[in-house]
Amino acid sequence: MTETLSHTALITGASRGLGRALARELARQGWNLLLDARHPAPLEAVRAELQTLTHVQTRSGDVGDAFHRQELLEAAQTLGGIDVLINNASMLGPSPQPDLLSFPLDILEQVYRTNVIAPLALIQTLEPQLKSNACIINITSDAGQEVYAGWGGYGSSKAALEHLSAILAVERSDLSVYWVDPGDMRTDMHQAAFPGEDISDRLLPEESVPGILQLIAQRYPSGRYLARALPARNQ
Repeated sequence: MTETLSHTALITGASRGLGRALARELARQGWNLLLDARHPAPLEAVRAELQTLTHVQTRSGDVGDAFHRQELLEAAQTLGGIDVLINNASMLGPSPQPDLLSFPLDILEQVYRTNVIAPLALIQTLEPQLKSNACIINITSDAGQEVYAGWGGYGSSKAALEHLSAILAVERSDLSVYWVDPGDMRTDMHQAAFPGEDISDRLLPEESVPGILQLIAQRYPSGRYLARALPARNQ
């Protein structure tokens, strides 16, 4: 049975950080949500928080797993399709970050599978349930463009995701495809990148949400955007 609901977003990595912040704001705006994360307990906590605001479905698992992607496809079908897909789930790699010549190759492969292959695989899987002129947002990083010592694994995976996104935008002009740098954020992942350091000067993920929602609402041309620069474009 299909439950037709308008304005539905699927967010991966939605149990914490930017994914959770996006889910909260979209719920406040009345969006119906399909939320994904690896660990069921924190994902259930997000569902319990937001279910009083909107319709929320959750599926816990690894988006790199084909069976889990099929679960997300079936859930999307019950919701009448997806308007917005936000590929937010990501993997940092070792903490602290090693130089490339000492980077464990088995872990580097996992980083690429999570940060590059899994987002594309999810888009491929969900294609039948992407609504007309659907919006795809791939969360990237300045490490995908800038050269930082010690960021060879994560940074190169985000560079690959950016190039993949750019090609997808050319191949599928019927979709709005964005690769978005949210900026440095005070998150668990960012803390893992700088173990033992004080990152309290970084902004909370909530500061990056308005710009991303601008993309969704205004449907800018497909391309790369800095989340925190977007609100100024409409002032």
